[in-house]
Amino acid sequence: MSGNGHGLEVAVRATAELGEGPTWDAAAKRLIWVDILSSRVHTWDPATGRRTVLVTEQHVGAAKPRAGGGLAVNLRDGVGLYGADGGFSWLVREAVPGRRGNDAAVAPDGSLWAGTMRYDEATGGGTLSRIAPDGSRTEILPDVTVSNGIGWSPDGRLMYYADTPTSRIDVFDVAGAQVTGRRPFARIEDGAGFPDGLCVDAEGGVWVALWDGGAVRRYAPDGTLDRVVELPVRRPTACAFGGPDLTDLYVTSARVGLGPAEQPLAGSVLVHAGAGQGLAQPAFAG
Repeated sequence: MSGNGHGLEVAVRATAELGEGPTWDAAAKRLIWVDILSSRVHTWDPATGRRTVLVTEQHVGAAKPRAGGGLAVNLRDGVGLYGADGGFSWLVREAVPGRRGNDAAVAPDGSLWAGTMRYDEATGGGTLSRIAPDGSRTEILPDVTVSNGIGWSPDGRLMYYADTPTSRIDVFDVAGAQVTGRRPFARIEDGAGFPDGLCVDAEGGVWVALWDGGAVRRYAPDGTLDRVVELPVRRPTACAFGGPDLTDLYVTSARVGLGPAEQPLAGSVLVHAGAGQGLAQPAFAG
């Protein structure tokens, strides 16, 4: 296991309150990420350094590219769409007082799997739902507390999922839109942080950011701990492969709960060049 984080650099120096959800937009060759509590969607082009900021009307848990251009966003009151022209419309609006959207991911079939959580993190107050391109919603998991990392195996037959306070990554069998056979894939031991956002590499390894753990871990397909990348921030939130060859691991982080002088890189986006080989991520088909 590598523990030195060698090759780790700052991709985007920022002071995000709750930076989250790094996503490589292959069509635009840029990284998309969000600052949830600041209601901002950021993009960054590693080739040119160009950055953009989109301010959303509500807290934004995730932003994913759409197949026809624009973005799908997991907002406080549901899933919204930005067109390539910047116009906004609701795809699924379901306002629940005290609840907001959190992490989301696009499945191999182009559907959006969007999680929710309560602001007070009340046990069982969140959900995980599948949003079809036409906006029809299927609730996959009720009674979730903090819906976080979602990813699929290279063959699409397994789905990985983290409900953060459980200290577990779970795995499901996937058949079409059905997920069954939930079972523990990896357990994070006490004192090592909590599983937040995750991604799956081309070999089927699962990379997970450990909130309050200051590290990203890779678990081999059989669930054994394979690598640890120590980070200069205590609250990494999510990770994703990007770059032209999908070999660079991007990691978002949060400043929430920190004083202004603590952890100067907290809230920035870090990159571990050459960390592994990522999987191309589909765009939302809606």
